[in-house]
Amino acid sequence: MAPASAITIQPVTRPIRGAIRPPGSKSITNRALVCAALAKGTSTLSGALDSEDTQVMIECLRKLGISVESRDEGQTLIVQGCDGKIPAASADLFVGNSGTTIRFLTTICALGHGTYRLDGVERMRQRPIGDLLDALNQLGEDCRSELQNGFPPIIVNASGLRGGQLNVRGEISSQFLSGLLMAAPYSLTDIHIRVEGELVSVPYVGMTQNVMEAFGTKISAMSRYASVAIPARQTYQARTYAIEPDASAASYFWAAAAITGGEVTVEGLKIPSIQGDVWFVDLLERMGCEVTECSAGITVVGRDLHGIEIDMNSISDTVQTLAAVALFAEGPTTIRGVGHIRHKETDRIGDLARELRKFGAVVDELPDGLKIMPPADIRQRRDITVETYNDHRMAMSLALPGLAIPGVTIVNPGCTAKTYPRFFEDLKSLVDGS
Repeated sequence: MAPASAITIQPVTRPIRGAIRPPGSKSITNRALVCAALAKGTSTLSGALDSEDTQVMIECLRKLGISVESRDEGQTLIVQGCDGKIPAASADLFVGNSGTTIRFLTTICALGHGTYRLDGVERMRQRPIGDLLDALNQLGEDCRSELQNGFPPIIVNASGLRGGQLNVRGEISSQFLSGLLMAAPYSLTDIHIRVEGELVSVPYVGMTQNVMEAFGTKISAMSRYASVAIPARQTYQARTYAIEPDASAASYFWAAAAITGGEVTVEGLKIPSIQGDVWFVDLLERMGCEVTECSAGITVVGRDLHGIEIDMNSISDTVQTLAAVALFAEGPTTIRGVGHIRHKETDRIGDLARELRKFGAVVDELPDGLKIMPPADIRQRRDITVETYNDHRMAMSLALPGLAIPGVTIVNPGCTAKTYPRFFEDLKSLVDGS
């Protein structure tokens, strides 16, 4: 059956009340896949996410000669590690629109001996990677943009990772640093990294370090990863590794409680978590919601909402979710520190502002974010069609106002397959169970 070209969200007749467990974290799944692929021995990953982003990572690892067996509808992955020795001498890797895949595997390919090409969809060819190539080339590697423009396709002519000192810019994506960190234990000599400028999305680098350490390697970081040292000739050790639910996905259900004045528990997540996005609940609490923890997970209870001013640099994947909640708040909400999200799956500042205006909001684009003034009659709005720009987070976030406004239609809902293929089914199940 062909996927629907659009879906209209049915508004609720009462506040949502219930519990849900989102699928495994995409970010943790892809990091664990890389560490398990490089490890010595066979690893078992449980609770993994089965989505486009993880599927392209798995397929690329297989093309590099690494065995990955999928069980339990993709939730269990059996990975035969290569002990840091990339089996394939050449590979043509298609990464779709997965930023984690191309940025992580560019550095992993540098460990090999041969020529590797990495490419993706048209949008991927608009997502910058030149800073990562420059960083690798400082170590004597031969990595280049095929079109010589700092964007994919990428060619890696590899002869092993030599080690040494390098600088990498931090203001475009933390994935550059994360990719370098995961490959670094297998370098011939120690690697010392200095991050130039402000590092965005710092918690995601913390996640990388956490997963690396779970697989048995160590790094030394200073000043929120402004300087990092990684000893050479370390080895990831195979293990059984449990992946927790996706905190970015959880944000949509907590936001649903906020918008409908309901009560939603997301199971399987705790504070603190290795996922920075779990702190989204702190923002909802500042907007007026009640947040509690229990043995099952984290619960958000919706209350009267008011706008806030917040720097979301550390949890920028939840900007669109907060923007959806801001439509229902009293007073403006200002989001700062997220200029880098213009380089994501879509321009998540400009395109988000365009869609929010359809709901009657007055939205000012800022150099590093946006200011949202919600309309006074938000709950009287009707029949709004939301473009998604093939961005999974646009689709999931801007579906949420449809729980309170009749006739909100999401174009291309299938784009959620990138990280959450069953999002609309799970949202409906939560609503129907209320």
